[in-house]
Amino acid sequence: MTAITWVLAADDSRARIFETRGLKLDLRQIEELRNPAPRAPQSNERDRQFAKTVAEMLERSRVNHRFDRLRLAVEPRFLGTLREYLSIEIQKLVHEDASEDSAGMSARRPF
Repeated sequence: MTAITWVLAADDSRARIFETRGLKLDLRQIEELRNPAPRAPQSNERDRQFAKTVAEMLERSRVNHRFDRLRLAVEPRFLGTLREYLSIEIQKLVHEDASEDSAGMSARRPF
């Protein structure tokens, strides 16, 4: 069976999930989450809630065997917050971690 890799491209305003099978770079976007109020007053708490929402979505997807490996392309400040909410099981699936602002990446130009 071919391994399914998810790429999380995220910052404090949105998180996008791309999927590829095997070692190919033919990414296709399958999910998108938006922070309802990025950079608003009390944004630190809202950013934490958004990070928790992203982590919970990843955990549900892991439990449902939707992916085998995870690559993180996350803005550094948001990555620190997100890590607080990632389960140990999710952390074990992280294959690569690129701290950069990649939320605006496209499937054609992933990095």
